[in-house]
Amino acid sequence: MNDLPRLTRQQLAARVAQDIPEGAYVNLGIGLPTLIANYLPPEKDVILQSENGLIGMGPAPAPGEEDWELINAGKQAVTLRTGGAFFHHADSFAMMRGGHIDICVLGAFQVSVTGDLANWHTGEPDAIPAVGGAMDLAIGAKRTFVMMDLLTRSGESKLVEHCTYPLTGIGCVSRLYSDLAVIDLSPAGARVVELAPGVTIDDLRRVTGVTLGEG
Repeated sequence: MNDLPRLTRQQLAARVAQDIPEGAYVNLGIGLPTLIANYLPPEKDVILQSENGLIGMGPAPAPGEEDWELINAGKQAVTLRTGGAFFHHADSFAMMRGGHIDICVLGAFQVSVTGDLANWHTGEPDAIPAVGGAMDLAIGAKRTFVMMDLLTRSGESKLVEHCTYPLTGIGCVSRLYSDLAVIDLSPAGARVVELAPGVTIDDLRRVTGVTLGEG
């Protein structure tokens, strides 16, 4: 079932960007979520915060215009919007832990149907050795979204009944954005909000193997 039609990463980033409300303070996690910055309309007043001590982050710079003194938490070159600021790492984490971030968008290795998140370790010997700011963001932000490919390269579902990888947070993810579907998560389980063009709910149930509500 890996031949299902799916959104490109650019289309997925644009889809997430459309749901971020005006005036929101948002942290974009390392990896796929960083693409969202490129799809926020410039007239939309969304304030991006990066855990390495930056607020007011803009889209990626044009090739050749990178300033490597200006990077996000994933060490990618970024731009700074008018009014942006730099600050100490401790102040950044105070923002994250203090409930000052409206939305964080994180990647994941696994997400459970009830919103548990596993995104920092797979148990592989060469895997990332520490959780970084993911726990602080997942629990400290008012809302946590996950943006990811729904299946691994070998076709296994990353949406699961119960996470088998070490947890980042319990019941913290409210919405999953994937290349195959947008799915709301809650203690009551998973509910499909939107399907990628050409994907059916039966397709989704087959590839995930989890219970999925509709509507």
